[in-house]
Order: sequence, then C-alpha cells, then structure tokens
Amino acid sequence: MTEVLGFKPDGDGEHDFLWIEKRNANTVWLAHQLASFAGIEARDVGYAGMKDRLAVTRQWFSVRRPGGTPANWDTLNVEGVTVLDTSRNTRKLRRGAHAGNQFQIVIRDVGQADKNSLEGIIRIIAEDGVPNYFGEQRFGREGNNLGLAMSLFAGKRLNREKRSIALSSARAWIFNHVLQQRVEARSWSVLGSGDIAALDGSGSIFTVDEVDETIQRRCQQLDLHPTGPLYGEGGNPPATEKTVVDLFPEYAKGLEKQTKASRRPLRLAVRDLSASLADDIVTLDFYLARGGFATAVLRELAIYKSFSNNT
Repeated sequence: MTEVLGFKPDGDGEHDFLWIEKRNANTVWLAHQLASFAGIEARDVGYAGMKDRLAVTRQWFSVRRPGGTPANWDTLNVEGVTVLDTSRNTRKLRRGAHAGNQFQIVIRDVGQADKNSLEGIIRIIAEDGVPNYFGEQRFGREGNNLGLAMSLFAGKRLNREKRSIALSSARAWIFNHVLQQRVEARSWSVLGSGDIAALDGSGSIFTVDEVDETIQRRCQQLDLHPTGPLYGEGGNPPATEKTVVDLFPEYAKGLEKQTKASRRPLRLAVRDLSASLADDIVTLDFYLARGGFATAVLRELAIYKSFSNNT
C-alpha cells in the first residue's frame, strides 16, 4: 500500500517529512521510535493515516525538530523500516491530511472457476463501488478496542491515543450495522428522499429533499453517495438509522458525551481498478480515498470476512 499525500512538502520549516517504507511495524509504534530517535515527545510526530502492520506500506511521517535542525535519518536503525526520502515542511502532518492510498494485493492459489467469477465481480465493483465497511483492524484483535470503549464510557481515564482508538471503534461498530441494514435492504448505493448525501472526495454533505434525475445520475456516476452516522453529540440521525443506534445504548450514550457527530459515505468508490491473472495468482491494483479499507473490496470478492459483521 502506498499513501498518496495529495500535496508536496513546502521544503522549509521545523518539521522533517519522512517518506518511509515499513513492514511488521504498526504506525503508532513507529511514531514512538521516530520520536525516541529524534529526542522529542511522541506527540510531536505526525502521520496522516494508520497503515496495516503486516503489509509492505509506504507512508509519510512528520517529526518536529525544534530550532529547525534536521536529524540524520540515514542512521535510523529500526527493523523492517527504511527511510526512502526526506523533506521539510512548515506544519505538522495531521491525521486525514492525505488524499488516499494506492493498493496492490496479490491473491494466490486461485482456481480457474474462481478467476472467472472474479472477472465479473471486478467489473461490477469498478462500476458500482463497494459497501464502505470499516475493516476489522478498527476493532482490534478479537474486538478488544470495543472493550476499551466500554471502559472509557464506564469512567476509566485513558490517554489521548487510547481514547481516540476507543471512540473510533464504537462509532465504527454502529456505522457498520447501519450499513449492514442498508445492504440487506439493497439501498446502500442509492439515494432516497430524506437521505443525507456526501459529495465524493469531499466533506460536503446535504439532505436530499427529492430525488430527481440529476441526483440519480450523479449517484450512478459515483459522484454522490448516501451516508451513515459516525455517532456522537448532535447527530440527530434519521429514524431508520436511530433504530440501529438504539441497539447499542451503551455506545450511543458514551459517544454523545465524548465526541461530536459526523457522517461517512455508505459507498466506497474503487478507482483505477485492474486485475492481472497469471496461473493461480491474481494481482489487484486500485485506489481508495482516505478512510477506505481494502478489506471492504476483498469482502465483495468473497475472500475476506470482516469481524464487524460476524454478529
């Protein structure tokens, strides 16, 4: 997976920008290693998104250098980690600052019947997108992050990092169940009157008062998507969503006290999707906007089952 930043570091300022390739290292852990090497606090290390620990991934980090003095990153020695390039930037890299991620996934031991099926499914995914489920990594091993959320809502004090993980997992759990309801109703990819729509690639949302030909066309073209709740204070979800939210009262009450509500598209556009077939190997290449999980794509290929939808 390769992170697409969407902008170039400005070449000046007190933050080292590091283009890093990593394997068998999660993003948070690596941020702490970079902080230790630079002799700064972990809070002064920035990254745009969390990346899979086991995969070979490339992503940007920022490391604040007080006084503007760069570190000698050529001497960084962390197993599985390589600094590919360095630059400078005026501002710290913030979460969600990237545009998206480019994926290449290799699937082995694929039979001929499976390959024939995959070809048809891939065409549908390219045209229609996929349900925008949060992947199981959002919930931690065996769903442990949801237990962390329950501890938080019961009054346990957590540091900023763990608090963020707990809130994100609870919001993702509710969202996935709202999405599952729409998938079962076959309405996850269409807009209806009263839906809250999102403009693709943007944080812009609006309520659909009436579905006209323009709305239908833009939805078919993956320019507009229906959304679901990232639950929190002030969300006021539609009645159909509220029935799902009410299934998880502990999460709902805790989130209302701890975070502000927002929205997330129910559909994920899969851009530049291509597949190469060789012997028993299928190689997938595709691009997802930030916040999208590759597991949502693999799920539609019937080769991945998300923890969040086991119940």
